[in-house]
Amino acid sequence: MSPHVLILGGTAEARRLAADLAARPGVRVTTSLAGRVARPAPVAGEVRIGGFGGPEGLADWLRAHRVDVLVDATHPFAESITANAARAAAATGVRALVLRRPGWRPEPGDDWHFVGSLDAAAEALPRLGRRVFLSTGRLGLAAFRHLTDLSFVVRSVDPPGPPLPPDTRVVLARGPFTVTDETRLLRTHRIDVLVTKDSGGEATAAKLTAARDLGLPVVVVRRPAPPAGVTVVPDVAGVLARLGLSSPRGSGAADTCP
Repeated sequence: MSPHVLILGGTAEARRLAADLAARPGVRVTTSLAGRVARPAPVAGEVRIGGFGGPEGLADWLRAHRVDVLVDATHPFAESITANAARAAAATGVRALVLRRPGWRPEPGDDWHFVGSLDAAAEALPRLGRRVFLSTGRLGLAAFRHLTDLSFVVRSVDPPGPPLPPDTRVVLARGPFTVTDETRLLRTHRIDVLVTKDSGGEATAAKLTAARDLGLPVVVVRRPAPPAGVTVVPDVAGVLARLGLSSPRGSGAADTCP
């Protein structure tokens, strides 16, 4: 029987892993997407859209579809999905891996301010700047809605829903972005402070370089720790190695995500 790998996707790493596995004879791969993005990028292999109904629903799906390996390759801040995946895998005995690219590290010249949550980021902002590039995605923006004296630029793939800070300009765009792109955005909107989550990866790191070059402070929200006991690997090559599969040329630690 062909091994069945379920990937909890939505990242570039997940798409690269699905493409590799789908190209291998005898391997069945299904990628599950939460459905939060209106037009997701194409994914190789089988695709399902929507949630599972918590850890119990995911466990039922793993059993019903005879999944052999579960790979959580969701966004580093998809905390509830990662927790549910760990519980479902433990309940079913399905082998589970968490694919997480390493977080960012400050470099000389960076003025980074680490915080533990979006609420803490909002608390730190008034002493750092008045014109904010809020690069945290379209969810969780309510944490900043009380900051009526600040102006915000919010960038996301799909339009964010309310509530938003009163003075907010929305920029709809899909990365990756170059340093030139990010520098232009920061200068055009006269940004004096950047807020971002520690997503890691090269595809969204250009804004950090642009902020460094312009001497801007950056508020960085720390990523949540993975559940205790899960096996975390940093790249696609690491997943393939754990599965006993050779890594194709071009796979590995350079994988990035928007």
